[in-house]
Amino acid sequence: MPEFEGVIPILRVNNLAVSLDYYLNKLGFHKNWEWPYFASVSRGKASIFLCQGGQGMPGTWMSIFMDEVGPLYKEYKKSGAIIVEPPMNFPWGHCEFLVGDPDGHRLRMSGKRTGPDSEGYQHTERSRAT
Repeated sequence: MPEFEGVIPILRVNNLAVSLDYYLNKLGFHKNWEWPYFASVSRGKASIFLCQGGQGMPGTWMSIFMDEVGPLYKEYKKSGAIIVEPPMNFPWGHCEFLVGDPDGHRLRMSGKRTGPDSEGYQHTERSRAT
């Protein structure tokens, strides 16, 4: 049976230049390459494709995993990233915070749990029924 070798989400964006600026200068990604209306960014082992006007739906969610989220949260607060929700501990064993981008996509930054379940976790965006 063939093995999968990886997956890269494709995010539909309204303006590639604006999105690239945000991912590079606010979220700390690096540009791998860019074509007209399409680009690849990465940070560590995580890669994302950005496509202007196509290949995806607004408001896509993804989880990005790391050891701990505290240092990244501090970095993003300083950079001016769109922080939707601060770090919280969840029953599924992760400490997460939620970041938005200019097109309404959500990045769940997930790390090791740092304590008991955070008060109010049931009222976060990720806990709401759709």
